[in-house]
Amino acid sequence: MTCYTSGVRSRCPVACTLDTFGDKWSLLVVRDVMRGKRRFGEFAGSPEGIPTNILAERLRRLVEIGVLVKHRYSAHPPRDEYRLTAKGEDLRPVLRSMVEWGVRHAGGRMPPPITTA
Repeated sequence: MTCYTSGVRSRCPVACTLDTFGDKWSLLVVRDVMRGKRRFGEFAGSPEGIPTNILAERLRRLVEIGVLVKHRYSAHPPRDEYRLTAKGEDLRPVLRSMVEWGVRHAGGRMPPPITTA
């Protein structure tokens, strides 16, 4: 396993993780997939307001590194859905810990529970 950036700073696992997810948007996209969002428009509608060009790049990158898998659901026009891979699922406890820390120490509030119809 290698760090995902071309200029690896060190082999420290924290540094490698930050090189992978240390930007402002990637983990929010992963969070949204965990909450059931699958399509570009759903991600774009998140309250953080990710610019669409950055969203497209983050989705591409998360697929490239094996965190998400892309599935084409429409050929005309081309439209894709995204789902977590096993590697992406391994981020679930990380995000859960971040939620707990953010509520406890950074002024965040618990998200509403996910309901299925």
